[in-house]
Amino acid sequence: MIDRLISAIASQLSIAPERVEAVVKLLGDGATVPFISRYRKEATGALDEVAVRKIETELARQQALEERRQTMIQAIETAGAMTDALRRQIDAASTSTEIEDIYAPFKVKRRTRGAVAREKGLEPLAKQIMAGRLADVQSAASRYAGKNGVSDTAEAIAGAQDIIAEWAADSTRLRNMTRNSYRRNACIVTSAAKDAALASTPFAQYGDFSQPVRRISSHQYLALRRAEREGLIKVKYDLGDEASRLSEALVRAYTPQLASPSCADVIAGAVEDAVRRLLRPSVENEISAALKEEADRVAIDIFSANLRQLLLSSPLKGLRIIALDPGFRTGCKTVVLDAQGNLLDDTVIYPVPPRNDFAGASRTLKNLIEKYKIDAIAIGDGTASQETRSFVAGSGLIDPNRIFIVSESGASVYSASDIARDEFPDKDVTVRGAVSIGRRLIDPLAELVKVDPKAIGVGQYQHDVDQKKLKDALDYTVMSCVNTVGVDINTASARLLSYISGIGPALASNIVAYRAANGDFTDRAHLLRVPRLGEKAYTLAAGFLRVPGAANPLDNTGIHPESYHVVEAMARSIGARTSDLPANTALLDRISPDALAAQGIAGKETIADIIAELRKPGRDPRLDTAQDDFRPEIASFDDLRPGMILHGKVNNITAFGAFVDLGIHESGLVHISQLADRRVAAVSDVLALGDIVKVKVLDTDPVRRRISLSIKEAL
Repeated sequence: MIDRLISAIASQLSIAPERVEAVVKLLGDGATVPFISRYRKEATGALDEVAVRKIETELARQQALEERRQTMIQAIETAGAMTDALRRQIDAASTSTEIEDIYAPFKVKRRTRGAVAREKGLEPLAKQIMAGRLADVQSAASRYAGKNGVSDTAEAIAGAQDIIAEWAADSTRLRNMTRNSYRRNACIVTSAAKDAALASTPFAQYGDFSQPVRRISSHQYLALRRAEREGLIKVKYDLGDEASRLSEALVRAYTPQLASPSCADVIAGAVEDAVRRLLRPSVENEISAALKEEADRVAIDIFSANLRQLLLSSPLKGLRIIALDPGFRTGCKTVVLDAQGNLLDDTVIYPVPPRNDFAGASRTLKNLIEKYKIDAIAIGDGTASQETRSFVAGSGLIDPNRIFIVSESGASVYSASDIARDEFPDKDVTVRGAVSIGRRLIDPLAELVKVDPKAIGVGQYQHDVDQKKLKDALDYTVMSCVNTVGVDINTASARLLSYISGIGPALASNIVAYRAANGDFTDRAHLLRVPRLGEKAYTLAAGFLRVPGAANPLDNTGIHPESYHVVEAMARSIGARTSDLPANTALLDRISPDALAAQGIAGKETIADIIAELRKPGRDPRLDTAQDDFRPEIASFDDLRPGMILHGKVNNITAFGAFVDLGIHESGLVHISQLADRRVAAVSDVLALGDIVKVKVLDTDPVRRRISLSIKEAL
């Protein structure tokens, strides 16, 4: 079976079978995707993380397909219906649709009209009609009248038709013809539900909507499903004139060529009934499921990409921060954080309406800045954000370029979580929320991992997609980002450590508990003293954990301990010491990867990776993607006018466009058609989260607080 799985995966992904086999074996041994892609390149032929993840995902799909295949085989064998030809057909099936079509005639069905007809003994009559040799169906059917509950000839014929209709509905050929017709010709058509207040909802455009199945976009389909679920619209499939042509084609395809006119008429009636009652509803459900699966995939991929960009945002490390969570009536919750994100002080100031206590707020802020030698100020982007920023910038207490607007999405979720209560048991949710805002500026990754990714607000229709698939994708994205960056073993939270390759929540808690009881880890090998952390977990995790200040400088790099001997060989090859190599470009340039590989020290890919790491030992990859902040040019929604040219920051990307933060509460939408003069296939092809863009205001909707923007018209 494993050979078939590997072959299927290799074919599906167009990856060499031997590479797939290596990845599958490593996954089977418990290795993680980040570990395989980073530290097992020789085994996999240097497959990158994206390719390894695809293999992992496809492996799970193929395993589920294989399980279904075996279940089906067992059911058919139990029924005594298995043949050599059927077995070959099942083995050759490569999709779930093919397998289900083969299995359809053998499924145990609920009590159907056909089942009732069989109980009345009408299956022989149905078989005679399908053979097409009866000159007079009425005469043959009359022999069943008055027996087994069959009242008359008409009921006998109707029962036979019910049986034939189910056979037709189970026909792989007829199902494929119906599927193809829907895919080519069907439209999804909507109408407003009776008494639905559709105009005041985000789904107003779907009250009278029609789109070919083959062209409907993922976000449109998810929107239709939500609107239908909320009782706002009714959705149906429309084949138009193709409906009658399909029915005629199916009748011709299912009627034996030499069937008598009497048999042909009965078969035609049965097939038309099957089309209306069984085939079309079944295929419509199937098409709906396929559209939903594809829409989910696109939405989850976009969410994952957005989350990755957000988690890998550049940190503002080494600075002391004041974080403000703005509010009108309740004031601005104010916290002071040191460079490691530890809470030093907290208070509340009231520089915004209704109190407008500028003098008192200025005194408090000045005292905090001077007392704690503050380097920057973070302000949440929610209610009263712009007013608070204007106050801080106008106070003259800090360089305006050191004032940062930070997304509050999910901060309230964190503040009420068990993690927050454990961190700050004596502080209320308002203080915890402000701390989260400040820590997001210091280290976005370390803080955002504490929040359910769905609460961060960088996706589309996240509550409408398959929640298991969404969780799996987002958990993987977080794990990938954490391992890409690496973590300081002596400062990382249990939540952050839980995403490290091979660790998980239980071992993460053990690490933190051991650290609290015994002090900081002095080197990577020290990890092996943690209860229940064995060699396997150590191997998977060690390369992603950093120990600043360790005696061996390699312990603070992405070089795995299993490769320390390679670094020693590199040093010997040029007459240097191991400790001389990190960040020493002149020495590293003298190393010959080919010569070391030829000696069997390590593979060329591993050697190249080690040299690259030694050039920038312990370098945080997020620092290579630092992005500028932007300065809001308007204060409120009411300041907007069509034709205005403004700057903004991309804060969300969807399938249909990008949302841009203009520095006010409402974000504007740049529809995908307004991104560039050329056709844009995907928003992510031209924009990334955090990009600073120049936009033109096309229109505003004061009632729904919507803003339409254009990038192409602002150029």
